Amino acid sequence: MLQKAFYVHPPVDRNTCVVFASPHSGRVYPGSFMRQSDLDKHAIRSSEDAFVDDLFSSAPEHGAPLVMAGMPRAYVDVNRSDDELDPALIQGVRRSGHNPRVASGLGVVPRVVSNGKAIYSGKITRAEAQRRIDSYWRPYHTALRAELDQAKKMFGQAILLDCHSMPHEAMDSVAQSGAPRPDVVLGDRFGAAASDLIVSMVEEAFHAAGLTVTRNTPFAGAYVTQHYGRPSSGVHAIQIEIDRSLYMDERQIRPHDGFEPFRKLIDGVIEDIARIGRPIQKSLAAE
Repeated sequence: MLQKAFYVHPPVDRNTCVVFASPHSGRVYPGSFMRQSDLDKHAIRSSEDAFVDDLFSSAPEHGAPLVMAGMPRAYVDVNRSDDELDPALIQGVRRSGHNPRVASGLGVVPRVVSNGKAIYSGKITRAEAQRRIDSYWRPYHTALRAELDQAKKMFGQAILLDCHSMPHEAMDSVAQSGAPRPDVVLGDRFGAAASDLIVSMVEEAFHAAGLTVTRNTPFAGAYVTQHYGRPSSGVHAIQIEIDRSLYMDERQIRPHDGFEPFRKLIDGVIEDIARIGRPIQKSLAAE
């Protein structure tokens, strides 16, 4: 493999059932991939949840592991099912039903970056797509599953926080409606992926930090939240989307002057969320 499929930063003292994950913050673009692409190194990063891994890097200090994907989303998207193959990109793949993510070019091997620009001028082989899935997608999910299984073994339950970022303009429609523009969107698949009590406690952690929060609109959670969230089995999954403009220059894809203060603010949120998953809270989470 050209790059590690995943990184796990374990806590020194694992004292919470919470697991943090950053599936879209990988930023190592292999030369072979860039030679396939029509995009330059800056344009291809528009799909990246840049610096989200840095924002949540203190999770191990609060007793929770942090799992990160090694490869960038434009190369292989671990927040998609491994069978979400795009026939418009991958040779030999037949169209099967209608999948809006695949139709828009955002399958497990994306055809476009988030601004709709095509990554390639032609198709890639089925073997190439499968190699990316086998080499990077599968190991990432094996690692994530292992962390959730360990949390459940130790604490009787697991709470997954799947951490993402969203373009500031994604909330324009909300602002135009007259409602407060959210800083954070929590996705729990409209209650299917996590208990309402846990989501409410996570929501309160962000509220206490002075952030405006909404649920499920326009981001209810994708594959990771849908696949792992099984509240009836004691596994809760919540997708977190944070407005990028709070900590970075979106056009330049670099942290702005507010990055460090915002990271400290998020550190406090992480501390509060980790507290939710400590044994004293276990009876609450089961309600």
